[in-house]
Amino acid sequence: MTDAAPLSTTLPGDRTDALRSRTAAAFGALRADLEALVRIPSVSNAEFDQSHVAASADAVVALLRGAGIDDVQVLTVPGGAPAVVGRRPAPAGAPTVLLYAHHDVQPPGDDADWDSPPFEPTERDGRLFGRGAADDKAGVIAHVGALRVLGDDLGVGVTVLIEGEEEIGSPTFTRFLHAHRDLLEADVIVVADSSNWAVGVPGLTTSLRGLVDCVVEVAVLEHAIHSGMFGGPILDAPTLLARLIATLHDDDGNVAVEGLVHAPDPTVDYAEATFRADTSVLDGVRLAGTGPITAQLWTRPAIGVIGFDAPRVASASNTITPRASAKLSVRIAPGQDPAEAMAALRAHLEGHAPFGARVTVTDGEKGKPFQAPADSTAMQAARWAFAQSWGTEPVDIGVGGSIPFIADLLEVYPDAAILVTGVEDPDSRAHGANESVHLGELENVVLAEALLLERLAAG
Repeated sequence: MTDAAPLSTTLPGDRTDALRSRTAAAFGALRADLEALVRIPSVSNAEFDQSHVAASADAVVALLRGAGIDDVQVLTVPGGAPAVVGRRPAPAGAPTVLLYAHHDVQPPGDDADWDSPPFEPTERDGRLFGRGAADDKAGVIAHVGALRVLGDDLGVGVTVLIEGEEEIGSPTFTRFLHAHRDLLEADVIVVADSSNWAVGVPGLTTSLRGLVDCVVEVAVLEHAIHSGMFGGPILDAPTLLARLIATLHDDDGNVAVEGLVHAPDPTVDYAEATFRADTSVLDGVRLAGTGPITAQLWTRPAIGVIGFDAPRVASASNTITPRASAKLSVRIAPGQDPAEAMAALRAHLEGHAPFGARVTVTDGEKGKPFQAPADSTAMQAARWAFAQSWGTEPVDIGVGGSIPFIADLLEVYPDAAILVTGVEDPDSRAHGANESVHLGELENVVLAEALLLERLAAG
């Protein structure tokens, strides 16, 4: 399914209308199922009660069986969270499609930040609010809904994989894939864990930035010394670390690390006013970098400080701090090798040691970027299905973050076509307080996936 030949078969208009009617008729029950899933606090972070993750997996098993998937089981690998795998074999000559989503969720944070309880689904203005309502229990419902809508008309083989540890970085996912390689093998993989361009405008995620991170330590003394007696000739480690961090960007805010690459700029842009509203940028704060906002978000590297170790203000003493460290997170552009990016970052940090301070870099996580072929047969089918469902052509979008398990999927199944779709929109606030899914968009996603599966069968 990775060639670029055009699809020769199209679905009759009355067939599309029939699937649209089926989707509308099924959506009330699908919404109730989503609400039931949201009520399960399936936070996969180890500090939370993991029995809820198991309960969530059991609920997904019931949903898949109710959608016509008889072969359903909960599988794990040592140290892993429960994943649900359901299978329906392909008719002779038809492709097999792997449908991925995850049933675990992020911690809710402070209940006071929510306008309604995080695990009590609540509708306001056409949106359903609750932790996991968008990320990614709506993805589960998208798959379940498409299977219900097609019913006995399903013309492809389907394997459904609903993971239980995505929100903690899928630590056992690679081992899981290798342990169940034959069980999960597919021609097309649909990952329902991304976003659309806007409410009313679908998106197909064609690129993801990769990730490297590290901890950089700056040391200037063997031990702390009295700032009154020795302050002046010796700059403290936090000051020197700040100076080192400042070299990572130029005066316009562009990344200034030699060896970090750019991919081509996207063909669409993000209006600055909309971006400011979506991200809650404070008035008066100037946006960093030059060029299109979408390029800075999707196809160019970004570096941020995500942690800082230095004396706390509450326990500070009048001494010159001997060492300080920061954790740096680098989003790398599609086409960049993570090992090369880490080497470039290390060379920059070590080469810009301020005042001869001792700089130590400790490597951290690495994740590969992703670039989908824009004209594969599977991508053509997805474009058609999305256009039929929404009534407007989908936008090719990138994601500024990474979905590391996609690189794992490509490693284990290099010949599979991967489609990254989603149920979120710019106001979904995934991972934050008041997470929500737009119910009208979710209905469109269900129809689009049903159309996609039928088109793949026809093609």
